[in-house]
Amino acid sequence: MAEQLHPAPRDPAPYDALLLLSFGGPEGPDDVVPFLENVTRGRGIPRERLKEVGRHYFLFGGVSPINEQNRALLDALRKDFASAGLDLPVYWGNRNWAPYLTDTLREMVLDGRRRVAVLATSAYASYSGCRQYRENLADALAALEAEGLPLPRVDKLRHYFNHPGFISPMVDGVLAALADLPEDVRAGAHLAFTTHSIPDASADASGPAWEHGEGGAYVKQHLDVARVIVDAVREETGTEYPWQLVYQSRSGAPHTPWLEPDICDHLEDLDGSGASAVVMVPIGFVSDHMEVLYDLDTEATAKAAELGLPVRRAATVGADPRFAAAIRDLVLERAATERGNVVERCVLGALGASHDLCPIGCCPARSERPAAAGADSPYA
Repeated sequence: MAEQLHPAPRDPAPYDALLLLSFGGPEGPDDVVPFLENVTRGRGIPRERLKEVGRHYFLFGGVSPINEQNRALLDALRKDFASAGLDLPVYWGNRNWAPYLTDTLREMVLDGRRRVAVLATSAYASYSGCRQYRENLADALAALEAEGLPLPRVDKLRHYFNHPGFISPMVDGVLAALADLPEDVRAGAHLAFTTHSIPDASADASGPAWEHGEGGAYVKQHLDVARVIVDAVREETGTEYPWQLVYQSRSGAPHTPWLEPDICDHLEDLDGSGASAVVMVPIGFVSDHMEVLYDLDTEATAKAAELGLPVRRAATVGADPRFAAAIRDLVLERAATERGNVVERCVLGALGASHDLCPIGCCPARSERPAAAGADSPYA
């Protein structure tokens, strides 16, 4: 991928800080159940059931990789900003585990930060991947308001699923995974692009209202990214590998329709159709979350071994320097836009750049809750 990030003035004004906003995860066995209680708060799930759900974490010593990966991304961002001459402090807050979002926003306010750009570690449109983060921002702002603290303005940066700095590392990951396959099965390999399954109803209502429909923006965006990667791999290898978008990590009630097919079912189908090998490409995940380590590296890999089907897993983007540079580009793009400048937005694929401000009706909530950083925000 030869695309260069669009050069922009290294002026972050009006922003005086960047907040890396993530999901969070346990960092030891004693953290697992309290973490899951945070994630499922209000759903009435018994503690014993949460212990059962947490078995995936216990297989890895009760430690989710996500926090360490966020630390690596923070380090990459700070190094990138410094090397680019961008004077903008970077903070980190989580929705469900320390460092908690409210605590981080409080720290930012006490440090004098008043205009904050927010980068969520979720690249696509959906309730859980966008609006829920905005709801958590609103909750945190309400808590600071109750404490009598001045409120910063928070602006969530646009979805970056089709930014070259996000896609290019994934292309390299696919190429490396293909090269790692035995030569005698490589030509007949299939690419299985994976993302988190969500309820059909949530997918259908993802994105702005005008994108609602079958699969909504969530499915459209993933399909667009997959197509860009397939085209780039063809340019590098001369081969158009068969591919499909599939899903993983379903967690809902059995009677509720969720996006399908599941990756393990897909592996069975590919084995039955004579595929010689599979490369799993987790395009829905910024880094190696627990869903990647367990659902792909453990469960799906075991299924492939059971079938006798050679399988490799492409790397996620993680703290790749190109992704850090993409985040810098997103900050400067939004800053220039806020100053009233017209900015060329860096994107690949057919969908164009996402909106800066989530419109009313975008990824609607199951029940009405205030959400910051959108057209319906109670906080200007």
